Amino acid sequence: MSAADEVLDVVDENDRVVGRAPRGEVYARGLIHRCTFIRVRDAEGRVFVHRRTPTKLVYPSLYDMFVGGVVGAGESYDDAALREAEEELGVSGLPRPVPLFRFLYDSGGVAGKWWSAVYEVRCELPVRPQVEEVAWHAFLPEDELEARLADWEWVPDGLAAYERLRGLGAG
Repeated sequence: MSAADEVLDVVDENDRVVGRAPRGEVYARGLIHRCTFIRVRDAEGRVFVHRRTPTKLVYPSLYDMFVGGVVGAGESYDDAALREAEEELGVSGLPRPVPLFRFLYDSGGVAGKWWSAVYEVRCELPVRPQVEEVAWHAFLPEDELEARLADWEWVPDGLAAYERLRGLGAG
């Protein structure tokens, strides 16, 4: 099954499920759906940063300081956060990501709006990122990540989540 065929819950402005549709249709029609963003830190506290592959449906080849993705139909945010983190990092046995906050993100027409559940997890396992998702990766110290914000082209939804984290003093 292609990513465009994956079935997602369609939700309203209050994050209540109002239907289901394939991801391609959700994006094309700008329907509200659910996503997870997981900030991954290693044993030294560095943040996992990666560049997305050019084949991604949304924001191809841009940098991101979160792993994550869409929440499948009938899936909880918590289950999706763990699944997405393990898939993208290429690991198993991660601790359950800790939920931090949620916000409604508006992509400005790229793929509609999505409820964004932001999490954090510590990964002390060797990572083998999913080649279909991750073109480049590194664990960066927070100050280096901050320095790269002006230099690299970042996914706008991840940048919005990161700005919210910094506003909460959790940057």
